[in-house]
Amino acid sequence: MIPGKGPSHPTFRRSFLFAVQGFRLTIHQERNIKVMLVAGACTILAGLVVRLDLLSWAIVFACCGAVIAAELLNTAIEKVVDLVSPEFHPLAGQAKDIAAAAVWVLSVQVAIVGIIVFVNAIFFR
Repeated sequence: MIPGKGPSHPTFRRSFLFAVQGFRLTIHQERNIKVMLVAGACTILAGLVVRLDLLSWAIVFACCGAVIAAELLNTAIEKVVDLVSPEFHPLAGQAKDIAAAAVWVLSVQVAIVGIIVFVNAIFFR
């Protein structure tokens, strides 16, 4: 079926509910996203303590959203790889490792940005 065609294509509301369902499923099944959500919550609390300015808040929320989105994509890739290759295969393992590496690279980048934002807020205001 071509997306957007035919009577069985989900409405915008149903698509939104599927997304929420996927997010909840990931939270219940994946430890890493829980860690990232806690780290994001701690970052937001720290931002309240140091009274971040509006631009810094935008950067913090964009970074938190990017990491969560990357982890969701990593989880989706892992699920698809497990579906198509239920038994171990070196290429399946590589695909999963590469997807995890993408999240790691983004997390390191976000940590550096976070340090810059908070150092600026604490020492240069």
